[in-house]
Amino acid sequence: MKKLFTLLFISFITLTINAQESNAVVASPDAPVFEFETDVIDYGKIDVNANGVRVFKFKNVGKSPLVISSIQSSCGCTVPKKPEAPIMPGASGEIEVKYDTNRPGGFSKSITILSNASEPSKMVRIKGIVIKE
Repeated sequence: MKKLFTLLFISFITLTINAQESNAVVASPDAPVFEFETDVIDYGKIDVNANGVRVFKFKNVGKSPLVISSIQSSCGCTVPKKPEAPIMPGASGEIEVKYDTNRPGGFSKSITILSNASEPSKMVRIKGIVIKE
Protein backbone atom coordinates (compact mmCIF):
# COMPACT_ATOMS: atom_id res chain seq x y z
CA MET A 1 0.00 0.00 0.00
CA LYS A 2 2.85 2.36 0.87
CA LYS A 3 4.48 1.67 -2.51
CA LEU A 4 1.22 2.44 -4.32
CA PHE A 5 0.88 5.86 -2.64
CA THR A 6 4.52 6.66 -3.39
CA LEU A 7 4.04 5.72 -7.05
CA LEU A 8 0.87 7.82 -7.33
CA PHE A 9 2.59 10.80 -5.70
CA ILE A 10 5.58 10.63 -8.06
CA SER A 11 3.26 10.31 -11.06
CA PHE A 12 1.25 13.34 -9.97
CA ILE A 13 4.38 15.48 -9.51
CA THR A 14 5.75 14.41 -12.91
CA LEU A 15 2.50 15.23 -14.70
CA THR A 16 2.26 18.61 -12.98
CA ILE A 17 5.80 19.59 -13.97
CA ASN A 18 5.29 18.49 -17.58
CA ALA A 19 2.01 20.42 -17.86
CA GLN A 20 3.68 23.63 -16.67
CA GLU A 21 6.57 23.32 -19.12
CA SER A 22 4.31 22.89 -22.17
CA ASN A 23 2.51 26.23 -21.59
CA ALA A 24 5.60 28.38 -22.25
CA VAL A 25 5.14 30.89 -25.10
CA VAL A 26 8.16 31.92 -27.12
CA ALA A 27 8.01 35.31 -28.86
CA SER A 28 9.12 35.53 -32.46
CA PRO A 29 12.45 37.34 -32.98
CA ASP A 30 10.70 39.41 -35.68
CA ALA A 31 7.86 40.52 -33.36
CA PRO A 32 7.25 44.23 -32.77
CA VAL A 33 8.64 45.67 -29.54
CA PHE A 34 7.35 48.62 -27.46
CA GLU A 35 9.89 51.16 -26.24
CA PHE A 36 8.10 53.75 -24.07
CA GLU A 37 9.66 57.08 -23.12
CA THR A 38 8.18 56.44 -19.66
CA ASP A 39 5.92 53.77 -18.13
CA VAL A 40 4.50 56.19 -15.53
CA ILE A 41 3.06 59.66 -16.06
CA ASP A 42 2.98 61.72 -12.88
CA TYR A 43 0.39 64.51 -13.04
CA GLY A 44 1.80 65.96 -9.85
CA LYS A 45 -0.63 68.29 -8.05
CA ILE A 46 -3.40 69.52 -10.35
CA ASP A 47 -6.55 71.55 -9.72
CA VAL A 48 -10.09 70.17 -9.82
CA ASN A 49 -11.45 70.25 -13.40
CA ALA A 50 -7.96 70.88 -14.86
CA ASN A 51 -7.00 69.40 -18.22
CA GLY A 52 -6.56 65.66 -17.52
CA VAL A 53 -5.15 64.69 -20.94
CA ARG A 54 -1.65 63.21 -21.05
CA VAL A 55 0.19 61.24 -23.75
CA PHE A 56 2.33 58.11 -23.56
CA LYS A 57 4.89 58.24 -26.38
CA PHE A 58 6.47 55.06 -27.67
CA LYS A 59 8.50 53.68 -30.55
CA ASN A 60 8.28 50.31 -32.32
CA VAL A 61 11.86 49.02 -32.16
CA GLY A 62 10.88 45.59 -33.49
CA LYS A 63 11.05 44.19 -37.01
CA SER A 64 7.35 44.06 -37.91
CA PRO A 65 4.30 46.38 -37.68
CA LEU A 66 2.87 46.89 -34.19
CA VAL A 67 -0.91 46.54 -33.96
CA ILE A 68 -2.63 47.58 -30.73
CA SER A 69 -5.81 45.51 -30.47
CA SER A 70 -7.25 47.14 -27.34
CA ILE A 71 -6.48 49.29 -24.33
CA GLN A 72 -8.19 48.82 -20.96
CA SER A 73 -8.08 51.13 -17.96
CA SER A 74 -8.43 50.12 -14.34
CA CYS A 75 -11.52 52.33 -13.88
CA GLY A 76 -14.06 54.40 -15.79
CA CYS A 77 -12.45 57.67 -14.68
CA THR A 78 -9.55 57.02 -17.06
CA VAL A 79 -10.22 56.98 -20.81
CA PRO A 80 -7.38 55.78 -23.08
CA LYS A 81 -7.34 56.34 -26.84
CA LYS A 82 -5.33 53.95 -29.02
CA PRO A 83 -3.76 54.60 -32.42
CA GLU A 84 -5.91 53.10 -35.17
CA ALA A 85 -3.18 52.47 -37.76
CA PRO A 86 -0.35 49.96 -37.28
CA ILE A 87 2.95 51.44 -36.07
CA MET A 88 5.65 50.47 -38.56
CA PRO A 89 9.15 49.38 -37.44
CA GLY A 90 11.18 52.42 -36.40
CA ALA A 91 8.08 54.63 -36.25
CA SER A 92 6.67 56.36 -33.17
CA GLY A 93 3.15 56.36 -31.80
CA GLU A 94 1.08 57.89 -29.01
CA ILE A 95 -1.54 56.67 -26.57
CA GLU A 96 -3.69 59.50 -25.23
CA VAL A 97 -5.05 59.10 -21.70
CA LYS A 98 -7.66 61.37 -20.14
CA TYR A 99 -8.23 61.32 -16.38
CA ASP A 100 -11.45 62.79 -14.97
CA THR A 101 -10.09 65.56 -12.73
CA ASN A 102 -13.38 66.43 -11.05
CA ARG A 103 -12.59 63.97 -8.23
CA PRO A 104 -10.39 65.51 -5.50
CA GLY A 105 -7.73 63.34 -3.91
CA GLY A 106 -4.85 61.12 -4.91
CA PHE A 107 -5.06 58.64 -7.75
CA SER A 108 -3.00 55.85 -9.25
CA LYS A 109 -4.51 54.10 -12.28
CA SER A 110 -3.19 51.43 -14.60
CA ILE A 111 -3.71 51.12 -18.34
CA THR A 112 -3.23 47.71 -19.99
CA ILE A 113 -2.25 47.64 -23.66
CA LEU A 114 -2.99 44.46 -25.64
CA SER A 115 -1.06 44.05 -28.89
CA ASN A 116 0.90 41.73 -31.16
CA ALA A 117 4.21 42.83 -29.55
CA SER A 118 6.76 40.47 -28.05
CA GLU A 119 5.18 41.45 -24.71
CA PRO A 120 1.49 41.04 -25.67
CA SER A 121 0.18 42.68 -22.49
CA LYS A 122 1.96 45.89 -21.42
CA MET A 123 0.94 47.93 -18.38
CA VAL A 124 1.56 51.66 -17.96
CA ARG A 125 0.36 53.92 -15.12
CA ILE A 126 -0.79 57.41 -14.32
CA LYS A 127 -0.72 58.99 -10.87
CA GLY A 128 -1.19 62.33 -9.20
CA ILE A 129 -3.18 64.38 -6.74
CA VAL A 130 -6.25 66.45 -7.60
CA ILE A 131 -6.51 69.37 -5.16
CA LYS A 132 -9.45 71.60 -4.37
CA GLU A 133 -9.06 75.23 -5.44
